[in-house]
Amino acid sequence: METSDFITVLGREGHSLISAAEEAGLGSEVPTCPGWHVRDLVLHVGRVHRWATRHVAERLTEPAGLPEAEVPDELLGDWFRDGLHTLVGALDDASDDLRCWTFLRGTANARAFWARRQAHETTIHRVDAELAEGQALSPVDRDLAADGIDELLAGFHTRSRSRVRSPRPLILRVRTTDGAASEVWTMRLTEEEPSVGRGEEGDADCELSGPAELLYLALWNRLPHSGGLTVTGDADVLRLWREKSTIT
Repeated sequence: METSDFITVLGREGHSLISAAEEAGLGSEVPTCPGWHVRDLVLHVGRVHRWATRHVAERLTEPAGLPEAEVPDELLGDWFRDGLHTLVGALDDASDDLRCWTFLRGTANARAFWARRQAHETTIHRVDAELAEGQALSPVDRDLAADGIDELLAGFHTRSRSRVRSPRPLILRVRTTDGAASEVWTMRLTEEEPSVGRGEEGDADCELSGPAELLYLALWNRLPHSGGLTVTGDADVLRLWREKSTIT
């Protein structure tokens, strides 16, 4: 996907998120974020959008802290939309030679990193808002979902912060079954941070396969590892994933 595609996704998913949040009601519980209500979800994403904007617009080379925000309920929707609009504008205006702080591998430049990261951040939390609303989920584009699997596995979970570890070496394989060609990730789990490669590498202890959209949401623990997905091998590997893979 191109950077411009991620920016388009960010804007669309942000508007869908706040619409679902307003439909659900700010006091509704978010089932996929234990302890959170919709108000907390909207505040979190709005703060993250402003945090990302600072790095892009101010070309910060060191990480900034998340901004504090105390917003009355009646102003929360406008506050969220304003932050979303500002972030989209900052990314639109940034050049591909932008230099600022980033925190994941796998993107060509800082502008591409922030557009990609915020597109996925907002998409996953849009799903949270729709689950709080109790309605059917809006679809996730297949290419976006496949890219999000790659960002999660090869980006987040190859960092030292990943808690997905095993005293016994294990291999988890993830395979898409839709699209023009299957995409495969092989994750090796040890007592160190995971390593992730593209393609089949060794015999998997467990394989999770299915359409990219369902894999994306299941690996982000927004949907169960069932219902349209196929699990082959040791299901305990997926239980380890669900218990340890939370991103903070």
